[in-house]
Amino acid sequence: MDTQTRHALKQDSFVTATSSSIGWLQGHRSSVLKVAVPAVLAIVAILAGVIVYNQRSETALIALGKGLTIYSSPVRQPGMPEQMAKDAYASYPERAKAANQQFMDTANKYGWTLSGKNAEYFAGVTFMEMAQTGEAEKAFRKTVDSGDANLSSLGKLALAGLYSQNKRDTEAIDLYKQLIAKPTAAVPAATAQLQLAAMYETTRPDEAKKLYAEIKDKDKTGPAGQIAAAKLAGPAKPGQ
Repeated sequence: MDTQTRHALKQDSFVTATSSSIGWLQGHRSSVLKVAVPAVLAIVAILAGVIVYNQRSETALIALGKGLTIYSSPVRQPGMPEQMAKDAYASYPERAKAANQQFMDTANKYGWTLSGKNAEYFAGVTFMEMAQTGEAEKAFRKTVDSGDANLSSLGKLALAGLYSQNKRDTEAIDLYKQLIAKPTAAVPAATAQLQLAAMYETTRPDEAKKLYAEIKDKDKTGPAGQIAAAKLAGPAKPGQ
């Protein structure tokens, strides 16, 4: 069989199959539409949702950026040039209040986006600076439940610090131990261990020394190990 004949047969086969498919579709048009139309509509809905999510995520990121810009703005200091002082905040609580408003607005509008969840965390930080510990605790608890492992660990670390400051030692210790058992990129085990050891210094000095020694051995050349080594060495003597 020559090449031309084989090609003709393949073409006839394709035409027959196509015609058969078209015929089946025409004969079952209503059934096909019942299945196909909802599927197409579902795909359209998903694509629309993705587009809206991406647009709102971008808007949320911009809103978060505004809050971070405020939070990183200068605060008036003695000797600051007049022009800089003019544009600076009068105090850290004043700056925190201004940033907090932006962070809360972002968290309330876009709380389901990662930027909105980050804004919730920074709202907690600024509430702390404003001495509003109750509101800070609410924000940090939401951060812990954010569904993002790194952000959740930051929320736990902040909560533990808040509890420690307010003599809620049992709750603070429990959170530090959770972070040590399940470290993240945002909160390595050594970070939680250092915080726990610092908390133990006044109440359980032997436990503090044990933790510092463990950190020093595990992180001999890293920053956590150096901090632990300095803590074990004690305060520098006069003349040293």
